[in-house]
Amino acid sequence: MTIRHHFELRETVATILADDEEVIDVACEGIRKARHEIERYIIQDPFFNLSLEPLVIKDGPGIILNMAFASSKAGVGPMAAVAGAIAQAGVSAAEEKGATFCIVDNGGDIAMITDRSVRVGLYAGSSSLSGKYAFLIPSKKEIFGICTSSATVGHSLSFGTADSVTVFSSDPVLADAVATAVCNLLSVEDQSCLNDIDPQIEGIFAVLGEQSISWGIVPPVIRIESREELITAGGLGFFPGKSI
Repeated sequence: MTIRHHFELRETVATILADDEEVIDVACEGIRKARHEIERYIIQDPFFNLSLEPLVIKDGPGIILNMAFASSKAGVGPMAAVAGAIAQAGVSAAEEKGATFCIVDNGGDIAMITDRSVRVGLYAGSSSLSGKYAFLIPSKKEIFGICTSSATVGHSLSFGTADSVTVFSSDPVLADAVATAVCNLLSVEDQSCLNDIDPQIEGIFAVLGEQSISWGIVPPVIRIESREELITAGGLGFFPGKSI
């Protein structure tokens, strides 16, 4: 039986899914460790927390270097990748302990390993597409990222107008940074920001009002029954049961 665990630590508000409590505990500890490393680094380099542009970081914890590298690829500040990095840290910790099913949904920025298919629901604010559809994700033996940025939902800083931009990648940190970058620039009239996407990004699905834009390889989109209580602040949620 899948366990759904709510986790909060200061700004991090996450949902963790796993098959047993031990995996949940390990993922929680991975998240805590990641947050502490980021917080300690920001004390010595406050600009890391403030910059809206990429930074060159030559020395620091692995999670800091990964955030800096991913954000430089996307052309955004390193904290644009923080939620994906923390989600990945939780799943990585579980994977190291032998888990084959663990999902961390950090406010709509998701990292997972899964030995079964899962449905990740789409939430896009007031759009008529919101809450009615989900992405059908096949089993993933290695860590996979599904990250969403929105200019109209949640509290994250965005300079764009998209209701949601969801990015799929084997690198959750990069997926988070690219979601922010694309959400900042994408519009129905101007889609030029999709012309130079990093090859490690598999696909992008964006909702702008009543229109959607798809780029690359996007998982199948299926109809679901609306379950608002399962939606996270960032625009995604996990929906159990059969697709409709």
